[in-house]
Amino acid sequence: MDIAALLSDPAAWAAFITLVVMEIVLGIDNLIFISILSNKLPEEHRSRTRRIGIALALIMRLALLSTLAFIVGLVQPVFSLPFTFPAGADGKPMIDLVFSWRDIILIAGGLFLVWKATTEIHEKVDPVETEGVMDTKTVVVNNVGTAIFQIILLDLVFSIDSILTAVGMTDHLPIMVAAVIIAVAVMLLAADPLAEFINNNPTVVMLALGFLLMIGAVLIADGFGVHVPKGYIYVAMAFSAGVEALNLLSRRKKTAGAAKPPH
Repeated sequence: MDIAALLSDPAAWAAFITLVVMEIVLGIDNLIFISILSNKLPEEHRSRTRRIGIALALIMRLALLSTLAFIVGLVQPVFSLPFTFPAGADGKPMIDLVFSWRDIILIAGGLFLVWKATTEIHEKVDPVETEGVMDTKTVVVNNVGTAIFQIILLDLVFSIDSILTAVGMTDHLPIMVAAVIIAVAVMLLAADPLAEFINNNPTVVMLALGFLLMIGAVLIADGFGVHVPKGYIYVAMAFSAGVEALNLLSRRKKTAGAAKPPH
C-alpha cells in the first residue's frame, strides 16, 4: 500500500495513533534511565548527553526497522535449558524452557537495569563522603563516554522491545517509521524538563530508581517466558507518581506556610 492510500485509510490512521501512544509510553522507561544517568554528569554535559542518548535511540530504532526480517527472526528459538518444568496437577506434559535471541537480550538488559538501579539506590541511601566531596569510588558514571556507553546498552534493549511492539500492531513500514520518529521527538522535548524535575526532587529520584528496578525485573521475567501485561506496570507507575505528586504538593504548601511571616 502506497503513502496516498495509507493517508486515506481510517484503519491506518487508527493504527498510527495507537502506535504513537504505545511508543511514547514505552519510551518513558528509556527516558527515565537517560535522565538519571545524565544527572550524574557535570552540569555542562548533561543536556548534550541526553540529546546524544535520545538521538542514538532514534537511530537504533530506525536501523532495526530497516531489518524487519532480522527482528522477526529474533523470536525464533535458539536453545533450551537441559531441565524441564514439572507437569501440573492437570496432567499436561512437561514443557522445555526455550530461549530466543530476544529473550537473551531482555534478560541481559534486565540484569543490567537491576544492577544499575540497585547501585544507584545504594549510593543514595548510603553515600560515602570524604571532606564533603563524594568518594569517586562510589560514582558509577564520571564521564560522558561511560554514560553514553550505558545508554547505548539500554537503548538496544528498549529499541528491540519497541520495534517488536510496532511489528505486532501494523504491517506498514511507513506507519512504524512515522510513529517512532514522533515518539522520539516527544522524548527529546521532555528530556530536559524531566531530568531537571528529577534532579530537583530527591524523593522523585528514588521513585524513578524504583521504577527502573521494577522494569528490570519485568524484562528478566519476560525473557524467561513470564509475560506481565505492560498495562499493569504503567498503571502501577502512574499510581505511584500520583501519590508522589501529592507528597510534593503537601511539602511545598508546608514550606510556603512556614516561610510566611507571623501576623
